[in-house]
Amino acid sequence: MSYTTISQCVADPAFSSRVTACTAQEQVARGEEVEPGSYAMMWAVASASDVEAAYASALAANNPNPGGDESVISDSMILSHVQANWPATA
Repeated sequence: MSYTTISQCVADPAFSSRVTACTAQEQVARGEEVEPGSYAMMWAVASASDVEAAYASALAANNPNPGGDESVISDSMILSHVQANWPATA
């Protein structure tokens, strides 16, 4: 795992937009008034070992849009990490 790859992934506008969309959709689905913070969630998702490895592989293959390419990081990957990192409610 590389901190450089994680930081590049978080700075990728397409990846960030996808995580924000997922977080917003999950908030609505859960009926919660407050979402946990898309910025924090981006770091959590980008730090997941499968996401980081996929992003690193796409960079090595010179993929021009690794964060937006659903064949690199699928929506289901993003959703599973958003759900896993959603804060517990009391």
